[in-house]
Formats: sequence, C-alpha cells, structure tokens
Amino acid sequence: MSVIPGVNGVRPLGDGPPTGVRPLGGRAPSGVRPLGGRAPTVGIIGAGPAGLTAAYVLAKEGVPVTVLEADAEYVGGIARTARYKGYHFDIGGHRFFSKSKEVEDLWTEILPDDMLVRPRSSRIFYKGKFFAYPLKAVEALLNLGVFESTRCVLSYVRARLFPVRNPRSLEEWVSNQFGHRLFSIFFKTYTEKVWGMSCKEISADWAAQRIKGLSLTTAVLNAVLPQRSPKNRQDVVKTLIDTFRYPRRGPGMMWEVCAAKIKELGGDIRLGAPVVGCRLDAATGRWTITYESSGSGGSSGSGGSGGSGGSGGASSSGSRRALEVDHVISSAPIKQLVEGLEPAMSPTSRAAAASLRYRDFLTVVLILKDRGLVSDNWIYVHDPGVRVGRIQNFKSWSPEMVPDPDMACYGLEYFCFENDELWASSDADLIDLGRRELAAIGLARPEDILDGCVVRQRKAYPVYDDDYARHVATIREELDRKYPGLHLVGRNGMHKYNNQDHAMMTAMLTARNIVAGEQLYDVWQVNQDAEYHEAGAAGAQVAASGLRMVPTRVR
Repeated sequence: MSVIPGVNGVRPLGDGPPTGVRPLGGRAPSGVRPLGGRAPTVGIIGAGPAGLTAAYVLAKEGVPVTVLEADAEYVGGIARTARYKGYHFDIGGHRFFSKSKEVEDLWTEILPDDMLVRPRSSRIFYKGKFFAYPLKAVEALLNLGVFESTRCVLSYVRARLFPVRNPRSLEEWVSNQFGHRLFSIFFKTYTEKVWGMSCKEISADWAAQRIKGLSLTTAVLNAVLPQRSPKNRQDVVKTLIDTFRYPRRGPGMMWEVCAAKIKELGGDIRLGAPVVGCRLDAATGRWTITYESSGSGGSSGSGGSGGSGGSGGASSSGSRRALEVDHVISSAPIKQLVEGLEPAMSPTSRAAAASLRYRDFLTVVLILKDRGLVSDNWIYVHDPGVRVGRIQNFKSWSPEMVPDPDMACYGLEYFCFENDELWASSDADLIDLGRRELAAIGLARPEDILDGCVVRQRKAYPVYDDDYARHVATIREELDRKYPGLHLVGRNGMHKYNNQDHAMMTAMLTARNIVAGEQLYDVWQVNQDAEYHEAGAAGAQVAASGLRMVPTRVR
C-alpha cells in the first residue's frame, strides 16, 4: 500500500485490500490528491457509525479530523442510545454481529470490557397467539387450530401442485413456497407495515434473496427432528444467529466511547452543528463546509467550536461557521448533501437527488411495572388489528437499560413516512395509541403503564423504488467528475440499506483511500454480492459482510 510522501505520522493500514473488495489498480482518480508536505485535513458530516468510524481510523493515523453532527446531545445517529428519566433505549434494535472480522475487531478495540453476550429471543404475535421466530412448524400449526391449520396445509398442497409460473411479486413467490394462507399470516402484514407497499407490488427478487433455502418441508423437518448446532455457522442455510454482542448501556455506548477516543487522539467533534453547505474552491482544490452553531452543542479537540478545529481552519459569521478542509466525508442523506453543494450540480443531478425517498419510523417508549410477561428481545407484530410493527424489550437487550428492576421498558415501533398522519400525531396521542395497543396485544395492563415518551427517526431506511439506482448513478457520475475530495459513506450517505457493520466498512475503506493518497478501494463495491449478514459466523469473513436486500417494485 502506498503512502503520501512526506506526511508525518501517516502509516499504511495493511499489506493489501480486504478479501472481496475490489482495488482500483493503484490509479489515483480526481477524488484523491497527495498533498506533499502535510497531512490532509478532513471534515466529516455526521457522527453516526460511518462518520465516527472514519474519524477514528483517520485520527489513529495522525490525520486531523473534525466531525460535524446536527444532534446537540447524542452521537451515534440511528445507533445512538436515547435516554429518558434514567431509562436507556435503542432506536430500532442494534445487534453487534458481523461476518467481517475487521469490524468485529474494531468493536472489541473500542469497547473491550463492556460488551455483553446476549441470547437472541424473538417471537411473532398474530391474532392473540405468540409464535416462535424462526417459526417452528408444529407449534405454528397447533397455535393456528385445526381448521386454520387444515386450510394452511391444503393451501400449501395447492401451491405445490399449481404454482404460479414465473412469479413476479413477493405475494406470488412466497405463496408458491408456503401456500397463500401461510403467506397471509406470517409474511403479508408485517412486510406491508414496514415498507408501506402492497406485497403485490414488491418484486419477487427480494423474497427469493431473503427467504432463500427455506421451504415448508424444511421447516417441518427442523421442528420434529433433533437439531445439532453446526461447527461452522456459515453452513446453516439462512438461519438466524442465536447470540449477539451488545454494549451494556446500548449501542450509543459504543459510539460515545469512540467519540471520546477520537478526542483523545486530537480530533474535534462538534455537536449541534448541522451542515448547510459544502463549497469547492476550484483554484485550491479545498473545501469549505458551512454549518450552523447553536452555541449549546458540545465541542472538543484542539481548537473547540470557535477556533481552528482539528481538521482545518474555522471562521464564523453570526450563527454560521465555516470549516476549510482538504477532504469531506459525508454520511448525510444524498438528497440533503446535493442541495447544499457549490458549485451547484446540474439540474439533472439535482432532480435525481430530489427524487430519492426514505422510510421513517417512530418509537413509542412505555415505562411500566414488570409483570414478567415478556422475555424476548423483540416481538414482530403480524396482527393487522394494530398499527405497531415491532416491540422492543430493552431490559432483555441489557438489564442496565432499565434502572429499576421492578420496572420494564418497551419500545413500540411504528413505520411511517415523514409528515403522514401517524408522524404528525402529537406525542400524547402516540403514547395513548401505544398504551391501547400494548394492552390489546396482552403485554400489559393499562394501569401498569406509568410513563412514556416518543422518539422520531427521520430517514431510517432508504427506499429502493424503480428509479433509485438510476438516480444514484447519475449523482455519482457527476460527483466523481466535478467534486474531487468528496467521499460518500454509510447508509444514507450512499443511499444503501446497510446494516451498521456495512456502513462502518465503507468508512474504513474511505479512510484508507485518504491516508494512501489514492483510491485503493471502490467503496461502492462493498457487500454488493454477499448474503444478508445474519447467515454465518461472526468474524468469519475478512471482507465486508452482505448488503441487505430491500423490496423493489414489480416490473
């Protein structure tokens, strides 16, 4: 691996590319520039897993970095740990499990003594009954009752005898595999809650990838025959992990410690600093990042929020400040980044960015007396009679998430679009909805629910609609051609539905490119052909783990 000549404290990060990630043959495209006698300065937009991973790797190599985070209180992005009256809760549930050894090792390096090993436990709720997940065929048929089970079996037989030829939709594909009745019970409602799309509109390709290798016959055999744990979990066909690591105080603990380590290494992290624009100076090749400063956000590093920070010169004008750097790493949504770029992108690229869509969700957190009714980490709610899609049991993730052993804390997750009717509801109305639905499911007595709050998460999931790939390709081509030194990483930064570990790998490789002074790795190739990360053993692959498939519409 090559190193920028004359850069103090910058060392190569390894002897070659990680397995499965395509190097670019040593060429140095316009996006990466050797700077001669000084280390490059780097501004990072967003203090989520991708942004902080990039900052940590760069700071360890002696590269000055400044991280700008819009949130005035938390680091971690969607992987933060939110807090309310001493209770801690995870936004969406983050298991620390990866097939990437490098990611697993980095988690251990950052938080060596505070990771719990937790058993995975989850169930499905449907029409007043709880079903093990993954499904156990015998239990499922018993819970459904004789009449419904008979209908399921007959539906399955019919599907095997008369399958839909060339299934195009998720509904057709799953019905072919399991019969229409089981599809309606265990697939339809939850999928439509999460994605806001009819299963008739979702492509069969997504189902084929996510449910690959499973059939009703296999499920029955697994349920009635004794199962042995394979020596190599990669040999298991599409099963789910049985244990995972988890920080004692939630995922945000990982990223809060990571932020502290970045500061110790001389990096600067500025909270309450939403970025409003990025301007490239064509003459110097340097970038100016403009961000708002509320004056209340946290800041640390060599310069603080008012002076020259860790990664470049900073100036201020009123409530806005400017930071000059050589490189910009952005984990912000592409849509927002493009809106603030100078020189402005072409009308075609701006229209493409404006067309990118996102799925949002909110968590209704309820604090209640613990009656021992739930031991699961989370419950999938397939019942169409309630709007909640999933329920997190934070005490089961880690006992330290709940300060009082006599209390429980549940997170009811509702999937929505920003500014739709559900999103626009008041916190009081949402807490009341959660209270009613939790009682309706049978997980709480109304009088036991003592308190609650609401956490809203914008742009939780990039939407893969018919045209998203074309839009992203249009934007990428112009960024590569006209905006050297700008690097996109992470889930929203690349408009890829990545898990936490996948986002981290894109950041790690971007940092290596900057350190080397040339683009050794094409980060857009990370995970493109790998399986969903829950299949296989943690740390078994040296390369990044699989890119998560998401629904696409029927073509």
